Amino acid sequence: MNLPADTKSVLNDIKKRSESTPRSMPPSFYKDENMLPVEVEQLFINGWVCLGRADEIPNIGDYYTIDMFDEPLIVSRTKKSQISVLSNVCRHRGSQILTGKGNSKRFTCPYHRWSYDLEGKLLAAPLVDKSEGFDRNQCKLPSFRTHEWWGWIFVNLSGKADDFESQIVGLDDYVRNYHAEEMRSIGASTEQWPLNWKCLAENFMEGYHLTPVHRDTLHPMTPTRLCEKIPAGIGYTGYKSHYSQSFKGRTQTHPDMTAEECSLSMMVWIYPGFVAAISPNSAVYMSITPTGPASLQTRWDVIAREAVFEADEAQERLEFARAFNKEDRERLLDVQRGLASRFATRGFLAPPDYEGTVWDFYHYMADRLP
Repeated sequence: MNLPADTKSVLNDIKKRSESTPRSMPPSFYKDENMLPVEVEQLFINGWVCLGRADEIPNIGDYYTIDMFDEPLIVSRTKKSQISVLSNVCRHRGSQILTGKGNSKRFTCPYHRWSYDLEGKLLAAPLVDKSEGFDRNQCKLPSFRTHEWWGWIFVNLSGKADDFESQIVGLDDYVRNYHAEEMRSIGASTEQWPLNWKCLAENFMEGYHLTPVHRDTLHPMTPTRLCEKIPAGIGYTGYKSHYSQSFKGRTQTHPDMTAEECSLSMMVWIYPGFVAAISPNSAVYMSITPTGPASLQTRWDVIAREAVFEADEAQERLEFARAFNKEDRERLLDVQRGLASRFATRGFLAPPDYEGTVWDFYHYMADRLP
């Protein structure tokens, strides 16, 4: 599938480093239907996608289900320290096995009662398992490569991605002391937005809009002028969103954190679709995946340290995130409408501290797309 000509030309220039002035991509980058199958295959299927948090399944046998690019998946805890991602499709005649979330010692298909253990091995195939030539070893549920990063679960569906660690070399230095693995979910949810996925990911990860769009929510805490970009890696970009001197956190932070870390949120984008604002005692994250040229799915949540729950602030944090997400959605709907204009064109990006992460993303896209 060919990319739109103007987008391909710009990406080629970026890849050759012949385009040195940071400018936005042409509208076709966000609206042309030919972009979608290439992105899905090259970036998402062959890359690492976040499925949620390990603390959502704390006990052996806990599971939840999720669909990713028409692939029904089961995310479960098989052992105390082991998480598995399995195909949620019965090996008999293709029925989906589970829905929702729960806890079980085995996964049983409701259609013909074939059942599997937590690692996907077939346990029972009623009336079939005694048939001549039947081989239960050929009926194991497919499993996928997984990686847990500070409590977030990532999956590679194709099995072809480079090792997760090789993609984020240097990133842990910025987030280690926040100890996000000790935080737990307040209330994960999945939403559908009528936007191109790149618009939402770019918006989450640039500080240029913080003051004008979030004047009453984020600006008093993290104004645009205090953004500070960090060097990008192979598979990530990010920036420090420093707090205003007038903002004072209310909840205890981790003792490993430096004074600087206690006074900023670390904004992280692990390509293609994981974005997070990791703060001293809580974090907001989204796992963004495309469902169409102008539609996306985002599984998002606020996670927090126990001190936040003990101070009865957890629900307040969640409502605050909903408020600024709503502000972003309103503005991004305007962007989606604007990109459809015949007069839409490329624009100049703000200095690196404010939109440098977007420029990093363009370089990543130039390197990954054919």
